[in-house]
Amino acid sequence: VGCDRSKNLVDICGEKHFQAFVCDALSVPIRSGSCDACISIAVIHHFSTAERRLATIRELARLLRPGGTALIYVWAMEQEYKNLKSKYIKEKNGSKNKEKEMNTGTAQKPLNDQGPDNSSQDSAWSNQLLNDFKDESCGAKPVADFRLPVHTNRTSFHSQDLLVPWHLKGCTKKKKESVDTVVVPGGSKELQELSPVFHRYYHVFCEGELEAVCRSLDCVRVQKSYYDQGNWCVILEKL
Repeated sequence: VGCDRSKNLVDICGEKHFQAFVCDALSVPIRSGSCDACISIAVIHHFSTAERRLATIRELARLLRPGGTALIYVWAMEQEYKNLKSKYIKEKNGSKNKEKEMNTGTAQKPLNDQGPDNSSQDSAWSNQLLNDFKDESCGAKPVADFRLPVHTNRTSFHSQDLLVPWHLKGCTKKKKESVDTVVVPGGSKELQELSPVFHRYYHVFCEGELEAVCRSLDCVRVQKSYYDQGNWCVILEKL
């Protein structure tokens, strides 16, 4: 059985005849100790405080029976690890546009692409206050005025707490203010209309951080901790 905060994604699961329901990862409506295994992929890095991230892992452990296991994946601060770049920041072979995009920080994105991408606001600061700003670990730079930076897609991270632009796929633009514009590279004043952009909060984890959070819980033990293509991963066992 699956669960997600997004009703639309859960509806898609239902259309494909999978069992799924809407819920919050901080409060899952499943009886304690009733799961043989749990999987949490790309969820915990969306919680904005250390307390909530810990509470989410504690809730995951609550669901497990004794001896049950959980697999957790979160986005890593280190997108280049042991001299190898992750798939996320690898450039496409011979792509000049990708190189220009990374150098200029401007958007080069097809309108029908869906997923995290860069936007006209890549070099701007959001107005959202940072609730859980960490020190300068992992080489992260302090955020000016305690505001969150907007990440430029397919580049290395410079802050652990940031916003990642998400371009909505195939959305009909009814209002002028619902779309973003970006200046075309080369100094042109021509403006290009983009699909609506939403900014998703991420806390990217440093090496050892996820494992340390898991080890702070006395109800589980860490079976394995490893790096996988730009993600930090932990396998837990319920005691």
